[in-house]
Amino acid sequence: MKLKDNYKWALVVPTSMGIRLTPIAQGQPIHKSDQLLMQATSAESNVASIPAYLGLPVKVLTTFVKGSPIAQFIKDNLHSRHIEYEGKEVEQGGPWGFRHQINIADSGFGSRGPRVWNDRSGEVGRTLNVKDFDLERLFDREGVQILHLSGLIGALSVETSRFCLELARAAQKYGSKISFDLNYRASFWKGREQELHDIFAEIASISDILVGNEEDFQLCLGIEGPEAGGKDIAAKIESFKGMIRQVKKTFPHASVFATTLREVVSANDHLWGAIMLEGEDWHVIEPRPIHVLDRIGGGDGFVGGLLHGVLKGWEPEKWIQFGWATGALATTFLTDYGQPADEEQVWSIWKGNARVLR
Repeated sequence: MKLKDNYKWALVVPTSMGIRLTPIAQGQPIHKSDQLLMQATSAESNVASIPAYLGLPVKVLTTFVKGSPIAQFIKDNLHSRHIEYEGKEVEQGGPWGFRHQINIADSGFGSRGPRVWNDRSGEVGRTLNVKDFDLERLFDREGVQILHLSGLIGALSVETSRFCLELARAAQKYGSKISFDLNYRASFWKGREQELHDIFAEIASISDILVGNEEDFQLCLGIEGPEAGGKDIAAKIESFKGMIRQVKKTFPHASVFATTLREVVSANDHLWGAIMLEGEDWHVIEPRPIHVLDRIGGGDGFVGGLLHGVLKGWEPEKWIQFGWATGALATTFLTDYGQPADEEQVWSIWKGNARVLR
C-alpha cells in the first residue's frame, strides 16, 4: 500500500472524547462499588494510542467543553499518550448544557460477563462540524498518511455523520489513505437506518482499509455473513472469508479487509484470532487462548496495531500479526487502550513469550 511521502501526521482520527468510570476493586460490578477509577476514553483514541506510544505522529480531531475540568483531564491524558489534539472549545451553556460523554463499565469476572452503561446526554462531541477545521491545511499543507474513521462517530449525530463524510472526501482529494472501522451500534442507528446506510456506503466506497466484525458488515452495509457470537469460532472461518469476498466485490476500491475472531470462554479467558484479505492474499490467525483483565478496547487495539504495521511499511503478514498482539495487549490493561512499551514487547506477545525481561 503506497502512502504519502510528505506528511506531518501518520494518523489522524476524529473522535468524541469522554471519561470512563470503572471499579477500583478490579472485577467487581458497578452497583457494588463505592470507589471508581476515572480514565479518559474514546474508541478512536484507543486506536490512535498504539502508533502514538510507538513513536508515530498522531492527532485526534475532537471538541471540548470550554473551561471544563474534565476537558483539561482529557487534554492532559492525550498528551501523556503522545497524541496531539485539535478541537473547538464549546461553551457549556449552564448546568444542563454540554458535557463530555461518560462510559460506566465493569470488566466482569469468570462466569459473570462485563457490563457497560453509556451516558451520552448532552455530549459535546455530537457537535463536531467540518467548518471548525481547516481541511486544506490538514491534508494538503501538513499531510496525512492515513485518516481513520469509526462508525461510532459516523453515526453519533447528523452533524458527525456529515463531518466524517467530508473528512473522507478531503482525504481522498489530497491523496491520504482512508481506514474505516464500521463499529455498528443499534441505538445510534435507530430511526436513521437508510440515511446512515447511504453515508456508510459512500465512505466505504472510497476507503482503502475496511474493518468490521460479522455484525458490522451485515447491519451497516447489508452484506450477509455468519451468525454473531457463539462457540467454535474457528469452524466459521470459511464463512467469514465468504463475507469478506462479498464486501470486496461490493466495495472494490479497498485493498485491505480485516475482522477479528473472538470466542468467549469466560470473562477472563478468550480465544482470539483474526482474518485479513490484502489484495488477493489471505492472512488468517486461528483463534488462540489469551488471558483477559478487561476485554473492552481489544478490537481497537487490533486496529491500532494493524495500522501501525501499514504505516511502518511492513510486509502485510506482519500487519495482522502485530494487530492480533496489540489487541491481546490491550486486554491486559485496566485502561481500555493498550500502552505498548515498544515493538519488542508486542512481538513477544505474538510469539507467546511471557518470560521476564531483565
